[in-house]
Amino acid sequence: MIDSVALVKLLQLASPMLPVGAYSYSQGLEWAVEDGTVHDAASAELWIGDVLEYSLCSFELPVLWRMYHAWQAEDHALIRHWNELFCAGRETAESHAETLQMGYSLCRLLESIHEDSPLHLKRIQILSPISFPAAYACAVAIWNIPVAAAVQAYAWSWLENQVGAAMKIIPLGQTDGQRMLFSLGSRLPGLVETACFLNDDEISNFAPGLALAGCRHETQYSRLFRS
Repeated sequence: MIDSVALVKLLQLASPMLPVGAYSYSQGLEWAVEDGTVHDAASAELWIGDVLEYSLCSFELPVLWRMYHAWQAEDHALIRHWNELFCAGRETAESHAETLQMGYSLCRLLESIHEDSPLHLKRIQILSPISFPAAYACAVAIWNIPVAAAVQAYAWSWLENQVGAAMKIIPLGQTDGQRMLFSLGSRLPGLVETACFLNDDEISNFAPGLALAGCRHETQYSRLFRS
């Protein structure tokens, strides 16, 4: 269960208004549209659903889960370990820059919110550079948000951003976007639950098609997005 105060804080973290620049990244989707792999609502849903299952839920979310528990335990060595592992798992220059930029922006926001709280500021300043999942996990720990709800919200925020990017690039209408969110959102609970209980040696970011799309985006002639 999550109480009303924690829920409000979680909604703030998952909001598109969170000033971390998530809206400016497509994570390879823009190249997939350029290449013709993604060209309508059905192909966009297939692409996003595959990235959700084989990248986000097999790598990013399990790492996020571990980062949360490391922050809770104030295990700085473990926090650094998972932060470094996640950053090393960003296959392209753009995806690596993305997570560091978003992590930095979230830390600046937390510092502004908690400028009178030395303990919280000390937590935030442990890592430099800091990935976005590490910064998000730190915020969740500071705000006493239950980890299961926090991971669900993180996945939903990612999904909403990807569908929003597809709507702009293909382009698609709002109804198509909502249909995708409804369909893919129904898969989130099961995927997130599985992600959070993977063993360390089951964590994997092996998604070669996504990595190639990210690489090709770096030299794409005309772009709306930064990745």
